[in-house]
Amino acid sequence: MPAIVRLTDVRKSYRLGSRRVHALRGVDLDIGEGGFYAIMGPSGSGKSTLLHLLAALDRPDSGAIEVGGCRVDTLGERELTLFRRRRIGIVFQQFNLIPTLSALENVTLPAMLDGMTRSARLRRGEELLHQLGLADRATHRPDALSGGEQQRVALARALMFKPQVLFADEPTGNLDSATSSQIWQLMKQLADEAATTVLMVTHEPAGAVHCRHVFLLRDGRIDGSFDVDGLDAAELATRAQQPDG
Repeated sequence: MPAIVRLTDVRKSYRLGSRRVHALRGVDLDIGEGGFYAIMGPSGSGKSTLLHLLAALDRPDSGAIEVGGCRVDTLGERELTLFRRRRIGIVFQQFNLIPTLSALENVTLPAMLDGMTRSARLRRGEELLHQLGLADRATHRPDALSGGEQQRVALARALMFKPQVLFADEPTGNLDSATSSQIWQLMKQLADEAATTVLMVTHEPAGAVHCRHVFLLRDGRIDGSFDVDGLDAAELATRAQQPDG
């Protein structure tokens, strides 16, 4: 059975003025089972760069990236577009909703772009909004929704095609603590009950405690990992600071 997520010696650098910044310096990562996982690390450790490569939003300088049995780094532009739309889901810190569209229209937009019939996409969109507790907000535009509601709409949109993997980049960065907890619990529920693996980049121990396993990223490399196993946020934060996890 192919790994759900596998990276082999992945490297990525950027030009910043006259300097070259090495964001990832040979990342190896292997996730073979479904579940809710976190990637943690200090600012500048390469977390968002890594997630963007996994989600096929950028290409590595070298190395191999496999998601759901697909070698992402070898895909052409058309294949990448279809991979992002149909095979994975992506949720960002910024909700990235279209302000002129209703919640239901935002959720179903990827399906419209993919050519799904109107009846089928509306049925799926309504199902997702109901699942995420937003059935009564379907006709509301983003400016009439709270931050937590907007993120749940973004989450519903990401789940439109029942992705095998959901990537989340600091998904609660713009939310208060109570709303953040609801989003983390919701993602854990998705990983537990649906055939979806959730991989979240976060700097918040309070979020990582909802995961089954944490990978530590330091200086552009995976520097240990550990099972959460009922750790509380303070214990997890201490564990995350220890060398080699």
